[in-house]
Amino acid sequence: MRQLSGDPVLGELMVMNYRAAKLEPRQKAMLDFAVKLTESPAKIEESDRRALREAGFSEHDIWDIAAVASFFNMSNRMAAAVDMHPNEEYHGMAREPASD
Repeated sequence: MRQLSGDPVLGELMVMNYRAAKLEPRQKAMLDFAVKLTESPAKIEESDRRALREAGFSEHDIWDIAAVASFFNMSNRMAAAVDMHPNEEYHGMAREPASD
């Protein structure tokens, strides 16, 4: 996020708490859906998909949002299961070096 947006503060907010970031309503709706799908997948209802449509997402977009969130959920669970740690080179990308 930091690299794509060019905004390191936004990148950090997205990692720590996207609700504190200055996002468009459409972006917030997408992230709210992804969080609910992650935390409570059995509670996803038509009203959740309707909220995405009302925010301007198509059926194809909703599929893509669900697919990306689901993939990250699966890969994070696999990483937790085998005690995988982040690649240090990747983790350090687009970060400013610590200043003294």
